[in-house]
Amino acid sequence: MIIHEGYKNLKLVNPVVTLGIFDGVHLGHRALLDCLVSRTREVNGESVVITFNPHPRIVIEGNSKEISFLSTMVEKQNLLEKTGIDHLIIINFTEQFSKISAYDFIKKILVREVRTRYLIIGHDHHFGYQGEGDYKTIESCAVSSGFIVEQVQGFKIPEGIISSSMIREALLKGKIDDANSWLGYNYSLKGMVIEGRKIGRQIGYPTANIMPGEKHKLVPGDGVYAVEVQIDNMKLAGMLSIGNNPTVSKKADSRSVEVNIFNFKKDIYGKSIEIIFRFRLRDEKKFDSTEQLAGQMEKDRKRAMELLG
Repeated sequence: MIIHEGYKNLKLVNPVVTLGIFDGVHLGHRALLDCLVSRTREVNGESVVITFNPHPRIVIEGNSKEISFLSTMVEKQNLLEKTGIDHLIIINFTEQFSKISAYDFIKKILVREVRTRYLIIGHDHHFGYQGEGDYKTIESCAVSSGFIVEQVQGFKIPEGIISSSMIREALLKGKIDDANSWLGYNYSLKGMVIEGRKIGRQIGYPTANIMPGEKHKLVPGDGVYAVEVQIDNMKLAGMLSIGNNPTVSKKADSRSVEVNIFNFKKDIYGKSIEIIFRFRLRDEKKFDSTEQLAGQMEKDRKRAMELLG
């Protein structure tokens, strides 16, 4: 996969194109991308994905901490590369760019710069200023502009059509099984191990406090999870707590992400690690004493080890 920063001076052969945010590159996205790759082979062309950075919501709504996403740009690139596409065009999304009309986007970028020959879009795709452009907009331009357009239907499951927003909602509610199933892989979170209060060590369960590496990367809902921990080339089992530690903390806003890595005693302060969410064990709970908390953590550990095998 060749990555292009912007759309100038491209030399693409018979490009078959799709565009979107592709947050999480979930099963719905991959159905669209599979179609893209298939059509590319049929016309002996090159598959092209157009996406935007930063996420348009950050520019349009402001750089709020409340905005969260399933994947960073680097994670998105890695996931897209696995789909077998030929080119990824990343357009710098600015306030000025947000005001481009749907027709100008088609004429000036898709046709003039990218030289699109075949365009594939999702079932509910909107683009251009205030989302004015849709399938009908593209269809009305396709014949005069000399390209073919195809709309792919959404990936249906009993709960509805898979979308990034429904996966984000599932993660915030701690529904890891659903989220992982709809993503088609296990959700993960990368961050740096920082100094904590070492309370876990005092009760026999030392934890590594994690500072997420990306401001807008979604942190799942509060609770205790069975996880895998990637440290360098090692993948280890562990249990992770997300929340305010009500048994040992009096601060209601002291949300933390802490992982107890099984059978691991190395110093990893300052190290970047990846947490891979596998199962949810339970809700966060306040215990009457640290002894009760330690007892519950032993139960959590046994259950996590059973689930992780």
